[in-house]
Amino acid sequence: MKFTVGIALSPLEQLPELARTAEECGFSSIALPDSLFYMKSAAAKYPYTPDGSRFWGPETPWVDPLIAATAMAAVTSRIRFYTNVLKLGSRNPLLLARQVGSVANMSGNRFGFGVGIGWAPEEFEWCGVPFARRGARVDEMIEVIKLVLDGGMVEYHGEFFDFDPLQMSPAPTEPVPFYIGGHTDAALRRAARVGDGWTSAMMKFDQLRETIDTLGRLRTEYGRADKPFEIQAVCIDKFGRSGYEDLAGASVTDAIVVPWVMDGIGFDGELEAKKESLRKFAAANIDDPII
Repeated sequence: MKFTVGIALSPLEQLPELARTAEECGFSSIALPDSLFYMKSAAAKYPYTPDGSRFWGPETPWVDPLIAATAMAAVTSRIRFYTNVLKLGSRNPLLLARQVGSVANMSGNRFGFGVGIGWAPEEFEWCGVPFARRGARVDEMIEVIKLVLDGGMVEYHGEFFDFDPLQMSPAPTEPVPFYIGGHTDAALRRAARVGDGWTSAMMKFDQLRETIDTLGRLRTEYGRADKPFEIQAVCIDKFGRSGYEDLAGASVTDAIVVPWVMDGIGFDGELEAKKESLRKFAAANIDDPII
């Protein structure tokens, strides 16, 4: 099992140095969060907290994850980056295809595209996209982005997106993996049907294990059980050596951790303290790998 560092809510000026340190410590990847803006009043509840409240405020720092991946890739050579997850629904797939292809090329194919729909009606409506039928729209978006990233002259004629032959060059020299986020039945089916993996939000272990079992059944249903498939998990009740062994035993391929939060330093802690947390975590869990 590999370990990913979650960099959500960290001050932006810390990100390049955190990426360098994570790479030095042997972490596999960095997970990049996504948020377009903070609306003062939200029309919907946030789906991943018990009471539906957001755990960040209007002053919380965010960075576009594709820009962050490119900036951190420029100061590293091995560590990978993936969005966890980018909200597709409010965006344009052709513009995203250009951006994703650019990140993949500029990072030397060290980028994975984790995607979700988006939970906030405001992010859709204020960006000029209808909130209705968002799932069907995102399904087409995934098709469009994959088609364009494969390279060559392509065209698409769907319900939501329609374009004649076009080409974006250069195409990535390796396929960009797509990781599908979300906990709903529709999201799990999407992951099993078209994803190279599934990425979780915050979950307890029993729920996570049940979800992984469901994904296994769905992948068999779609005839994809023999294909490689990553499970990237944020588990909120399994920690320490024995906890990570449990996650590995449940078929988690990549545990997403935030060592400085686990050490009580907090999201906005000092850079040197965060770097020390990365080193301490690596000494306990990465230097002696968990199989």
